[in-house]
Amino acid sequence: MKAAPFAYARPSTVDEAVAELARADGGGKVISGGQSLVPVLAMRLARPEVLVDINGIASLRQIRRGDGFAEIGATVRQRVVERDPVSREVPLLGLALPWVGHRELRSRGTVCGSLAHADPAAELPAVACCLDASLMLTGPSGSRAVAARDFFAGAMMTELGPDEVLTSVRFPLASKGDGYGFGEIARRHGDFALAGVAVHVRGGRATVTGFGISDRPVTRTAALAEITPDLLDEMVDTDGDVHASRDYRRRLFRVLAEREIAAAERKAGA
Repeated sequence: MKAAPFAYARPSTVDEAVAELARADGGGKVISGGQSLVPVLAMRLARPEVLVDINGIASLRQIRRGDGFAEIGATVRQRVVERDPVSREVPLLGLALPWVGHRELRSRGTVCGSLAHADPAAELPAVACCLDASLMLTGPSGSRAVAARDFFAGAMMTELGPDEVLTSVRFPLASKGDGYGFGEIARRHGDFALAGVAVHVRGGRATVTGFGISDRPVTRTAALAEITPDLLDEMVDTDGDVHASRDYRRRLFRVLAEREIAAAERKAGA
């Protein structure tokens, strides 16, 4: 199939992009890497009236360091982040990115694009929630920051307004004594996960975020001794589907989470 007809705009500033979206009155869609959006357009699951291409906005191509955080712009490719020192400064990003699709897809796909797409089985939304990242949104009323844990409203649903652009995401830099773990199970490498987990351990407490187990990333923070099998099972609330039952996903997630919590605890101790 081919995409339904649409108009095309390529603004050179964020303000121009916001103006294009406002003019479209809910009928606009932002495109950057296009690795998620283009297949959706081709299958006509989405029929935007206007595609707003933000690749011409120079300010969105940067990785910037601030006081305790790294900020990744909306058009920065996943492969760039994978090769940048930021993948060591934010170790959970470095652990997760090799699991995102294939190298060729990461060469075009963007970190922010994956967050905006909000697939419940995607790796980067889970990383953002586990690290309590902040997403920067810009619209007609100005800019606002939204915590990743508040951003995802459901499968392919976010707090991003129809006239807003996700301009960047801020990840906290790792501190001494932090430990991280990441793992997933998929039928083939590059497929979306049947179940996956991101873990951050600090000071005897663990933050565990599951993906592929609900309609959005699911996060729990507790003392290490309180991360019990019952708590992990409770995090999995997706119904069974043709790929796996709920009980099978619970077992996958429990095994993954226990393994990666132990790995993160070892790293934190080291």
